[in-house]
Amino acid sequence: MSIEQKETAVGADEIVQVRREGDVTIVTMNYPERRNAFSMKMRLALTEVFQRLMHDDPDTRAIVLTGAGGHFCAGGDLSEMHAATPPLLALRERIAVGVRLFKLIYTGTKPVVAAVEGTCYGAGVSLAAACDVVVSADTAKYSCAFSKVGLLPDTGILWTLPQKIGGGKARELMLRGNVIDAAEARRLGLVSEVAASGRVLDAAIETAARFASYPPVTLALLKASLVNAGNSIEDACRLETDLNPLTRQTSDHTEAVKAFMEKRKPVFTGA
Repeated sequence: MSIEQKETAVGADEIVQVRREGDVTIVTMNYPERRNAFSMKMRLALTEVFQRLMHDDPDTRAIVLTGAGGHFCAGGDLSEMHAATPPLLALRERIAVGVRLFKLIYTGTKPVVAAVEGTCYGAGVSLAAACDVVVSADTAKYSCAFSKVGLLPDTGILWTLPQKIGGGKARELMLRGNVIDAAEARRLGLVSEVAASGRVLDAAIETAARFASYPPVTLALLKASLVNAGNSIEDACRLETDLNPLTRQTSDHTEAVKAFMEKRKPVFTGA
């Protein structure tokens, strides 16, 4: 099913909404009555959408992840946790779904830009940290609040947050669970860009559109390299040696060189 077909099938009450602007697809968490809490329904819906966008939709070249109702994501849905504790295997599957979603965003072939307004707590920070770029409202608030509700950090943040802001600061934020503002999140490196409230989604779409204009194969290989090159200097050198020759053989590389010589804008096809 194409994005256009999917879009017509998704009503305003759907927990995840999808729409396209050119080569950019905007994914909106739509659970505003609970500030887009990361419920099981939300986890499953986001996983299905990102699986399709990353693997089955060649027309999408970049993705924006945002939230409805002036908030990004308030973290886990505590109303679900208020009921009787599920069996251990059910709890493991709940976490496993979040892990699958994290991997789709973080290791997927297409750039993902988070557009963060309002509350970004717990799993909301995990989702933002998994994205390649975070555009934040100047009024947004961030908190790794897992420990305050007796839970361990999840949805990949044990890996992504130290990678983004360093081990010491990540340890402090996750242990304390304190609230920080957008300016502090930007200083630490969690946030890439700060925009005025109400302007965030437009800024995120502009950033994603720039990514969408780049050669898709190169971006896919770059994301794979960034995920796998950090373990050792040997890994980094091996990836450089193995993958750079592949980019040299793409039609998009040839087009980039030709456009430069002809002083015009290149047109990339993903070949």
